[in-house]
Amino acid sequence: MSRPPTFVPPACATACALSTSRGAFAVLDARPAGAPRGTALLLPGYTGSKEDFIAMLEPLAEAGYRAVAVDGRGQYESDGPEDQQAYTQDALARDVLAQAEAIGGPVHLVGHSLGGQISRAAVLLDSAPFLTFTLMSSGPAQISPAQQQKVKLLGDALAVMPMDQVWGAIQAFDALDAPEDTQAGVAPVDGREDLRRRWLRHNPVQLIVTGRQLLVEPDRVDELAAVRPLPKHVVSGGEDDTWPVPLLDAMAGRLGARRTVIAGAAHSPNTDRPLETAAALAAFWDQN
Repeated sequence: MSRPPTFVPPACATACALSTSRGAFAVLDARPAGAPRGTALLLPGYTGSKEDFIAMLEPLAEAGYRAVAVDGRGQYESDGPEDQQAYTQDALARDVLAQAEAIGGPVHLVGHSLGGQISRAAVLLDSAPFLTFTLMSSGPAQISPAQQQKVKLLGDALAVMPMDQVWGAIQAFDALDAPEDTQAGVAPVDGREDLRRRWLRHNPVQLIVTGRQLLVEPDRVDELAAVRPLPKHVVSGGEDDTWPVPLLDAMAGRLGARRTVIAGAAHSPNTDRPLETAAALAAFWDQN
């Protein structure tokens, strides 16, 4: 689970609804003081939200870029139905195309983890709305075996338990995994009320369906590599237990993509090292 340091947006960002041809989506819309050099559309990962990019918004604005971080359908503050067909990868990819159109593209597209795979599907449907494409900690196919087991367990729990009970189970599991000095009466970081509130507002159907996608996603790297001209960028932390870093290195090579490794970050460089990650994105956009 991603852990944004705060849910309070910076002064340069406005929390609002983005109206599109496929409905309204909750966004954080951050703008520079002057005319923007470009606009970025930022998609979060599994169980995440637009707040996962919150610490990057101000440095991106200072670099001259407008950045729009979005809650996808059924994520946190964006409503979603109980119909599983609403969360197929194709449906979510078409949401991304509608978001880019509503923002007034073309845009720099950034997808973190699951958001990267949904973004990839959008690019393969229609690359015209995008100036560049950055895959952040998002690999070529299904997630690692260890993460597959966790996602399967979560999906099974969501199918039979209410969201608040699943949250309690996650907390208990995290407490068992925590170092000994944090187990005796000290709440894990995931116990923050803002994280709990976000979890409870996710649509469980969305989590079940997109979790299944992570388990079966095929390798579509060659398809993406054939999309030209579209500059591509692969960003990750120095460690990643969802897609191993050597796998991400190899994917970047197959794509002919720029490769950036953020030292000191793991699966979420956007929250682990937001300043360095924002600088890497802006440098890539500056050249494209």
